[in-house]
Amino acid sequence: MLGQVATICFAHFVLGVPLPYQTMLAVAAFLVVLNVIGLVRHHTLSTASASALLLELLLDVAALTIQLYLSGGASNPFISLFLLQVMLAAVLLEPWAAWTLVALTTACFVGLTAINRPLHLPHRGEDEFLDLHVQGMFIAYVLAAGLIVFFVTLINRNLRERDAHLADLRQRSAEEEMVVRIGLLASGAAHELGTPLGTLSVIVNDWQKMPALQRDREFLQDLEMMAEQLLRCKAIVSRILTSSGELRGEGAAPTTMVRFVDDLIAVWRSSRRPAHFDYDNQFAPDQAIVSDLVLGQGIVNVIDNAFEASPDWVRISLDRDLDTMVLAVEDRGKGFAKAVLAQFGRPYQSTKSRPGSGLGLFLLVNVIRKLGGDVSAENLPGGGARVEVRLPLASLAIEASGVR
Repeated sequence: MLGQVATICFAHFVLGVPLPYQTMLAVAAFLVVLNVIGLVRHHTLSTASASALLLELLLDVAALTIQLYLSGGASNPFISLFLLQVMLAAVLLEPWAAWTLVALTTACFVGLTAINRPLHLPHRGEDEFLDLHVQGMFIAYVLAAGLIVFFVTLINRNLRERDAHLADLRQRSAEEEMVVRIGLLASGAAHELGTPLGTLSVIVNDWQKMPALQRDREFLQDLEMMAEQLLRCKAIVSRILTSSGELRGEGAAPTTMVRFVDDLIAVWRSSRRPAHFDYDNQFAPDQAIVSDLVLGQGIVNVIDNAFEASPDWVRISLDRDLDTMVLAVEDRGKGFAKAVLAQFGRPYQSTKSRPGSGLGLFLLVNVIRKLGGDVSAENLPGGGARVEVRLPLASLAIEASGVR
């Protein structure tokens, strides 16, 4: 459009070629309005339909045809700009639409040879006319070539971004399928563990009632600890069976964000007993949410990882950033390996040698991602690592979960 305006003004005011420049500038203004509408649609809609693209190209062809009609018709060297619309249609649209544009531009070309407003050049010399025409052809060639390279490069970049997005979606689909398989395995294991845990609980209870064993205080204390741990195992199995295959909000209890995290931390501290534990809860104002068992287990997995890496020091901070929960877990261990950070959140990405390592972070990342949040990890400058969980509070709101 800037090229059109510059060419019209140069030809009319500098070369002295009489042109209906007011009408031609009005056509350029129409193109400005058309592009503004396109930009607004681009910001309000995530994708552009093929019909909308075809309509915009047809309007471009119509505007160019009017400009050529007003400035000599087919004898105007800028008639080659029709190829730009054809090229864009061939790259962006289906074959029938591209061939439609080929037929339309061809018809416009033929029509402009017979119907046009002749140019009245200030000099009638044949050599001067040819020289002016060659200059115009050169400018048109440079303009068309530059625009073609610009648009094709832009389209190729969009195609690469689309391919990368599709690859990411396929990766997420594969990871979510793995999460489903892990959930099924966990549910099956929970069912199978229920019977032996119940048997062990009955045996321990019988031992506690035997007169011969009640005289041994130390043994009774061990039995009490065994009974507590069995109850804890049964509670874990019950939570797995409750959450597996269950929609969010079914069986969930309303709570608040502060209470939800405080309860998680209290249960974790009572069973792990770290040497130094720093818990900083700055979440304010509090937010009513629905407790999510899977989310809670994912957070516990991250804290367990930090505790394994740094048994002597673990720090947890909870804060609120507008409508986002920010939970950070820090340790003073060796930090993440570069390979783990590069593939953070992928299954089995861990420096631990035992089977199943890396699944805790993998499950947490998938749970947070499904809730619309994000999990990031970094190594701290002074040593250790930091995992940060950012979760929109709307995803846990009581109204969003259907709990009243």
